[in-house]
Amino acid sequence: MAIRSTADGHDGADFAIRVRGLVNRFGSQTVHDDLDLDVRRGEILGVVGGSGTGKSVLMRSILGLRTPNAGQIEVLGVDARSEDPADRLRIERNTGVLFQDGALFSSLTVGENVQVPLKEHHPELNERWHYELALLKVKLAGLPADAINKLPSQLSGGMRKRAGLARALALDPPLLFLDEPTAGLDPIGAAAFDHLIKTLQQALGLTVFLITHDLDTLYAICDRVAVLADQKVIANAPLAEIEQMDHPWIQEYFHGPRARAARGERQALEDTP
Repeated sequence: MAIRSTADGHDGADFAIRVRGLVNRFGSQTVHDDLDLDVRRGEILGVVGGSGTGKSVLMRSILGLRTPNAGQIEVLGVDARSEDPADRLRIERNTGVLFQDGALFSSLTVGENVQVPLKEHHPELNERWHYELALLKVKLAGLPADAINKLPSQLSGGMRKRAGLARALALDPPLLFLDEPTAGLDPIGAAAFDHLIKTLQQALGLTVFLITHDLDTLYAICDRVAVLADQKVIANAPLAEIEQMDHPWIQEYFHGPRARAARGERQALEDTP
């Protein structure tokens, strides 16, 4: 069933993702209860919440990797809960996913990892084209060309994330999912990865669903932030609006010393001529 609500004043076509009434339970534990979420086309949406609020569960539900207990989900205008193989294929071909630490196949080279979705969805292309397209994505993700022949074990943590990003971009998807992309990176590496994501988003017109706990990332590149708490999305707005909310978790998270430092760094960058 199509989601018709446009209560926020935006036409449904403006949204890459629409979730209504989502319920996710694990036994007697309810993670999401009547959760609603909109992700606008062309934005970077940061998704935050405390431990156990179901950020990754939400992402997996949207991607069809988990069947929710109830609710409606649309991805790029397609019913994500549809059992029609054509609908599932359309979503799969138009979404890219970077899981934590890249989730690469350890026995395959970087190039072979990137070629996995290419070979699955474009078997008509010959091996040379698969290789050349993989090389293009490797370079696009900021890796040197020679990384294409390396195994994941030969890469640093930051390079593995970039290799995972190259695979996520393999099919030129308009919608990108990133799960804690800067986790485990040093501040310089994390800032460089943030810059890469913002550059790709602007150059390719991507919509980005970004799960993170990194305040620097939220302040540096996110257009809006969705806050998960109390089994729902309690806020979905620009950071300036989020900061004004009096919810206890928001106050603790966005008004502590780390948040003040991240906010100050963003302001300093904006003030730089």
